[in-house]
Amino acid sequence: MSHSILEGKKGIIFGALDDQSIAWKTAESVKNEGGEFVLTNAPVAMRMGAINELAEKTGSIVIPADATQIDDLENLIDKSMSHLNGKLDFVLHSIGMSVNVRKGRHYTDLNHDWMTKGWDVSAVSFHKLMQVLYKKDAMNPWGSIVALSYVAAQRTFPNYNDMADNKAYLESIARSFGYFFGKEKNVRVNTISQSPTLTTAGKGVKGLDGFLNYAEQTAPLGNATAEDCANYTVMMFSDYTKRVTLQNLYNDGGFSNVGVSQEIIDALDNG
Repeated sequence: MSHSILEGKKGIIFGALDDQSIAWKTAESVKNEGGEFVLTNAPVAMRMGAINELAEKTGSIVIPADATQIDDLENLIDKSMSHLNGKLDFVLHSIGMSVNVRKGRHYTDLNHDWMTKGWDVSAVSFHKLMQVLYKKDAMNPWGSIVALSYVAAQRTFPNYNDMADNKAYLESIARSFGYFFGKEKNVRVNTISQSPTLTTAGKGVKGLDGFLNYAEQTAPLGNATAEDCANYTVMMFSDYTKRVTLQNLYNDGGFSNVGVSQEIIDALDNG
């Protein structure tokens, strides 16, 4: 059901890989609510995924960009504003990668060159993106910039590895850059801390099924789905949240505020 709350709004969506990804679901939800957008991903990710199918489905164009490269980001934003005939109202940063996770390196035995690469892709790219948007004055007043995070930025989840550090850094960038974007441009910057979600990227995390099951049994409302996150992001892009900024917003069924659930206690007692 559409309420057209993004009618007339234009933006960029980073990170749609396939129909399991949150960025993909967000693009579908934004389209359903009347928004227009440019899709982008790194060239290597585009070869792995099906982003062109999404573009066709949503009447969008795809502009490849490596979010760690300033030149790529400048080209992306210039071409996006040209295609969309004006400044942007929303941007979604849905990018995360850890070579150490992919290669199965334990947190106590990280390859630090790989760690730096993952930090650049997962967190520093958010600063680079906002710096280009800020310098180009590419956002409309009351625009909204959102990045996706996870509760491991605040709490220890052993198998989340160096991605936990990346997400903590990402959230700090959102607050720090969001201050200046708010003061100077009236633009909102927030992160959404999503439930563990069965996406193509998420499957690389060791023990993901355990993450999912534990969160499902702990959260009073159960895990938020990729579709739930997409709809929450749409709300954050809309004018209904125009004074919300510098926040890390939990979309996790209440997981982040539960110490332990009765289901977990019962499972331990029965063990």
